Amino acid sequence: MKTAISLIFFCWTACYAQPLSSTELINNAKEYDGKAVVYAGEVIGDVMVRGDFAWINLNDGENAIGIWLDKESVKEIQFTGSYKAKGDQFEITGVFHRSCTQHGGDLDIHAQDIRKISPGKLVKEKLHTGKRNFTIILLGILLLVLIFVRRRGGRPSQLRRPAKLPQE
Repeated sequence: MKTAISLIFFCWTACYAQPLSSTELINNAKEYDGKAVVYAGEVIGDVMVRGDFAWINLNDGENAIGIWLDKESVKEIQFTGSYKAKGDQFEITGVFHRSCTQHGGDLDIHAQDIRKISPGKLVKEKLHTGKRNFTIILLGILLLVLIFVRRRGGRPSQLRRPAKLPQE
């Protein structure tokens, strides 16, 4: 009976709860410790498979929180955020741990439900023509300076030491 009540509460929380921000979870970690929470963000970094489970990091734009989830759930992840891609956006419902004994005291969420909000995509780097042109101009100036120095004899003239005066 107790399990059924907690399952109903968990499902109700998952259906109607708004995602909490990472800052709210971190600042109020004692309040949320051991409770079901909803958290959403972009998958960043690597997906780290550990046996039947996996670690992912979700970044909500403020901080990233480690998520411990079933290995099968990570099959939905197509893109992880990096310099080359914008990661998939997910909403996680799970139990928040401010100091997880199972994972060495780390702050994490043990996911019980995962839902993709939006897919990620590859990011195409744009070439900034202003920066390119500035670099070409600087290289041209450097080349002209090198040519000028070479024509003057290769090295700047060394300072000549004054002759020693005879001692009296």
